Amino acid sequence: MRIKAYKRPDGTFGIRNKVLILSTVGCANETAQRISEQIPDAVFIPNTKGCGQIGDSVNIMKRTLTGLVLNSNVYGALIVGLGCETIQPYILYEMISARTNKPVKVLTIQDEGGTVRAIQKGVTVAATMVREMFLQERVDADLSSIILATNCGGSDATSGLAANPSLGYCSDKLVTAGGTVILGETTELIGTEHILAGRAKNNEVKENIYKIIKGLEIDFSKMGIDTRGANPTPGNIKGGLSTLEEKALGGISKGGGTTINEVVRYGDRPREKGLVIMDTPGYDIESLTGMAAGGAQVCVFTTGRGNPIGNPIMPVLKITGNHETYVNMEDNIDIDASVVLRGTKSLFECGDNIFNALIHVCNGQKTKAEAFGFGEISVYRNVEVWCNKL
Repeated sequence: MRIKAYKRPDGTFGIRNKVLILSTVGCANETAQRISEQIPDAVFIPNTKGCGQIGDSVNIMKRTLTGLVLNSNVYGALIVGLGCETIQPYILYEMISARTNKPVKVLTIQDEGGTVRAIQKGVTVAATMVREMFLQERVDADLSSIILATNCGGSDATSGLAANPSLGYCSDKLVTAGGTVILGETTELIGTEHILAGRAKNNEVKENIYKIIKGLEIDFSKMGIDTRGANPTPGNIKGGLSTLEEKALGGISKGGGTTINEVVRYGDRPREKGLVIMDTPGYDIESLTGMAAGGAQVCVFTTGRGNPIGNPIMPVLKITGNHETYVNMEDNIDIDASVVLRGTKSLFECGDNIFNALIHVCNGQKTKAEAFGFGEISVYRNVEVWCNKL
C-alpha cells in the first residue's frame, strides 16, 4: 500500500508540512511566539528550560531539539535564542546542519539588538520559508517510510482488553509492510521485561531491554522511590487497574507481537525497521515529544478515561476501548474500540479500522487533536542514569 507524502532532501517522507519557530531557552519564548503569531502557518515550539542545566539534562535537550527539527514532517525551522544560554543556538544549528540540508536559520535576541529587531528579522525569515514550503506537493511514498509512535494515557480496564491489542494488530500490519513502530513508557513496562526479552532480535537487544527496565528499578531503589506511588495512577485505579504489572501487560500489546529489533535512548532515531523500544518516561507529553524527536511522523494514542493532547510535530490519533468515554469525549476521541468488548466487531476488524484510519491521517486527514490545534510539548529532563548503559 502506498501513501502521499512530502519528500525531504535526506530521502525521508513527511506526512505533514511544517515550519517550526523553535525557542532554545525560556528567555526567548515570548519573542519566538511573537514571530509565530505573525506567521499563522508556522508552528511555535516553546522551551521551559534551555539554561541552568547540567550533565545528561543538557545532552537530552540538545538531542531532542535536534531531533524535532530533523523530523520529516518538518520542512524547515527558525531557531530563536537569547544568546547566552546553555543550549547555544548556533551550536544547535551546527548539530542540525551536520545531519540535514533542509532550510534551517538561526537568530539570537542579543545579536539582533533586542526583541523588536529580532521579531522583524524572524518574521522575514519565517515568511520566506513558509512561502517555499507551500510550493511542495505530496508524492507517492511507501508505508515502509512511516515511523509510528504508540502511547497510552489515562488507561483503564478496557485499554488492555480492547484498545491496546487492536492497536497492536495495526502495529503488526505496519511492520509487515516494512514500517517502524515505537513502543515506549519504560516505567510502564516494569513486570513484563521477561516477556519483551523473549521477543528480542538478539542478545544485545535482550540485554538492553533488561538494562532500561531493571536499571530503572535499581535507580528508583537507590533514590528511595517507590514507583507504586505513581503507577498505577489514581485514574488508572478508578478505571479498574489493580497493579503496575496488570497495566504493563495491557500496555505492551500496543506494539503487537513481532520481534523487537532495537532499544534506543529518548529522542534517538531508530536505526532498525520493525518494532523498536524507546526509553521514554510515563508522562504522556514527554513521551510523545521523545518519539517525535526520534522521527515518528504519526502517533496512535490509546486512552481509557480520555485525553485531549496533541503534538506540534506529528498528528495524534486517539483510540478508546471505553464506550462511555467515547460518548463523553467524542470531540477528542477518533475511534471507538469498545466494539470489541460489545462483540459487534472482532479485535482484528477493529485493528483494520485503526490501520485504515492511520492511512487516511498519513494522506492528510486531520485528527481531532489537530482540528483543535492542540500541540502540547515537554522535553524529559531527568538525569539519564540508566540510559547511559545503552
